[in-house]
Amino acid sequence: MGWTAEDTLQVEELGRRARAASRHMAAAGPAAKNRFLARVAELLAEREGALLAANAEDVAAARAAGLDAPRLDRLTLTPAILADMRAACLSVAGMPDPVGVTEHQWQRPNGLLVGRMRVPLGVIAMIYEARPNVTVDAAILCAKAGNAVILRGGSEAVRSNRALAGVLREALADAGLPADAVQLVATTDRAAVTALCKLDAYIDVIIPRGGEGLVRAVSEAATMPVLKHDKGVCHMYVDAGADLEMALGLVENGKTQRPGVCNALECLLVHRDEAAAFLPMVARSLGGAGVEFRADQASLPLLGPTAKPQQPEDLGHEFHALVLAVCVVDDMDAALAHIAAYGSNHSEVICTRDYGRARRFLREADASMVAVNASTRFNDGAQLGLGAEIGISTSKLHAYGPMGVIELTTTKFVVLGNGQTRQ
Repeated sequence: MGWTAEDTLQVEELGRRARAASRHMAAAGPAAKNRFLARVAELLAEREGALLAANAEDVAAARAAGLDAPRLDRLTLTPAILADMRAACLSVAGMPDPVGVTEHQWQRPNGLLVGRMRVPLGVIAMIYEARPNVTVDAAILCAKAGNAVILRGGSEAVRSNRALAGVLREALADAGLPADAVQLVATTDRAAVTALCKLDAYIDVIIPRGGEGLVRAVSEAATMPVLKHDKGVCHMYVDAGADLEMALGLVENGKTQRPGVCNALECLLVHRDEAAAFLPMVARSLGGAGVEFRADQASLPLLGPTAKPQQPEDLGHEFHALVLAVCVVDDMDAALAHIAAYGSNHSEVICTRDYGRARRFLREADASMVAVNASTRFNDGAQLGLGAEIGISTSKLHAYGPMGVIELTTTKFVVLGNGQTRQ
């Protein structure tokens, strides 16, 4: 039948209801928001069987439709993942409420007190693929920050998302908050995304989280600000003189722990002085674990039978699989130049013993997380102490990196006077 004018009006109604709910959420106190979070944790435990059953239907349908292994992994809920979701609710509840906090204040010569106060963004639209846990993460973070959220998940997770959205709306009502602070776009028609992108009268910011095509489509269509949560082309540079056993552990963790996620390692850069010693170690460990290497000319003879000659398209590519690009570089200048050319502003790591080069890498590698002697897999809101995340922003305005509660607020100027007038 296709998308109709009535369908557009229904999406617009979501926006109107979200705007009304956002005013209540902005005025809600910490106690009510924390009751909501605690109730979500309770309901996730009580409804675990039903939630897993809904997810199992999604996974079965996706497998039958030929969904690839990385996306199946992201789609699947397990008791452990639900336990992590409950823990995230309680962790966010235990965090300080940022709304209404005056972070900085100063006095002008005329006696005015000027400050910057944390306030909610308002209404957030979240468009995402595969991961049903994002439904809960986005909702609890938006609510804690005093926002309303409109959620539009992927069609492959429609049953899971409906079940989770029901839990969230019930928990809001139980906490005395407006259920419309969390709304799920019911239709799986892609035209709903375009309709959301035009609702700048109601939506303050839109966040696409998914593949490159989704992010580009939303960025091009949106009439409101977009916070991009784009692909993760993450590099690790092994410096001259690095601890090679440490480096091997970082490569193993970055590539093999969960290869289908955005903070997985996709390209290994090795200083020429360490290549002969280090790359055979990588070949034995990762090659034995089933990793296929896309190797440049210098690294190819050192990486064993699972190595293939590197093609131009292997650089700057997010494999989402047990595939790793490998390049030998002359020095850190070359490593930084490679990252500048092929990175996606997500996660970059150096393994080094040299303090000066570590500090330089931290300054010059342009990514939302830059680390020294630590895995790329730590670029995650929970791992960095944010409780949870709505995603990892690869934009620089107004947030860069994992977005937690603070990143879902902004600041406004507040001025306290006693009758001052401008001369």
